Amino acid sequence: MAEFRRKFYDRLLRWKLEKHQECLLVKGARQIGKTFIIEKFGHEQYESFIEFNFVLDPEACSIFDGSLKAEDLYRKISAYDATRRLLPGRTLIFLDEIQECPNARTALKSFALDGRYDVVASGSLLGIKHKNKKSRMKSEPKSIPVGYERQVVMHSMDFEEFLWARGVTEDAIAALKEFHDAMEPVPDAVNRRYTDLVREYMIVGGMPAVVKAYVEAGDFGPVQDEQNKILASYIDDIHKYADSTDIPKIEACYRAIPRILAKDNRKFKYAEVEKGGSERKYGASVDWLCDAALASRAVNVTVPELPLNAHVLDDRFKLYLSDVGLLSAMYGAETKRLLYSGKLVGNAKGGLYENLVAGMIERVGLPLFYFKTEDGSREVEFLLERDGGVVPVEVKSSNGATVSLNELLDKPGIPQGYKFVDGNVGVVGKKRTMPHYMAMFEFQIPSVPQSEGV
Repeated sequence: MAEFRRKFYDRLLRWKLEKHQECLLVKGARQIGKTFIIEKFGHEQYESFIEFNFVLDPEACSIFDGSLKAEDLYRKISAYDATRRLLPGRTLIFLDEIQECPNARTALKSFALDGRYDVVASGSLLGIKHKNKKSRMKSEPKSIPVGYERQVVMHSMDFEEFLWARGVTEDAIAALKEFHDAMEPVPDAVNRRYTDLVREYMIVGGMPAVVKAYVEAGDFGPVQDEQNKILASYIDDIHKYADSTDIPKIEACYRAIPRILAKDNRKFKYAEVEKGGSERKYGASVDWLCDAALASRAVNVTVPELPLNAHVLDDRFKLYLSDVGLLSAMYGAETKRLLYSGKLVGNAKGGLYENLVAGMIERVGLPLFYFKTEDGSREVEFLLERDGGVVPVEVKSSNGATVSLNELLDKPGIPQGYKFVDGNVGVVGKKRTMPHYMAMFEFQIPSVPQSEGV
């Protein structure tokens, strides 16, 4: 039977074992499964689990009015609901949608210093200036509990988690990894199977509700409907949380991302948002999308040398959507059909594969850099600080030539390079060529041990 397991469960377990006077703050876009996995963790790992969701129960914010001393908070929690049991050392308090209750964010310091109960907070759009539907600005936290909260970022399901949901076993994935580790060609039938699966993932993405709908239906029928709901909710969030004067600019930038990724030059250009558009007008809107985890920014590096940050051109960047399935959804059903059949042609295909790999890189906590010379003559999709040097990553939607990558591999300080293609495994000198699905092994979050699976 397929498993809806999340590797983030292991992050929660490690925090429980390693923490010292700190609460956990889980950040990430909406509808990626934060609430589900924390609730599961709380019920399975603690004798008592106490949850407040400040969106579903806004009155719970009253607990954090007035004194934020630990004793006073525990007294108010008990009074708010007498059925909640506070058992020292055996209780997890979960503060969900904490961005809706700024005082609760401030209170994390009191919880951490007291230490009798574990506390996990979760939120979306943290750090974004908030307003409610009537445009009355909400207050920000009186103070951020620096040193008393461990911030971690959660993403939508990665490709391996998607494979688990599709019923692919850990043994099968481990067998596939042996070909990767040995850099040996994968048997044709196996290669075709995983090529189909990675295309499925590019269409469905990793949003849990979409994956669930796909697995239960056994076809792509309900996928677009679920994705449209999520995209609509993201637009609603822009209207709910952004300043009124910024709403149309942020929405325009978000809707422009698929259009720009479907061009030969995928560099984000404000003029593609609006004719004559400028950084002055739209720069803050791009920042908002990245802060809200709706988009990810890859910055241009002109010199492939360590440290990469020293060679960044901040005004040159690409934007990718937070989930590749949502990008496919914005392109529509016909693009999805052609992608799955392997018949999609044009620049949008390349943008989809770039978004796929960008998401894999970001999920392991690596920053997104891409290489492009100042004169634009050479470009490689991604650069990593890895293996004692700079590692270029070329992403090809088919299996074309890689002049820029080959030139980089001739430079000192470049230990090796990756080329992800619609093809099979091969090694030539320092260049490791792999099918797209094998990117999951290069950018892999350690999987959850079977005994701790979700």
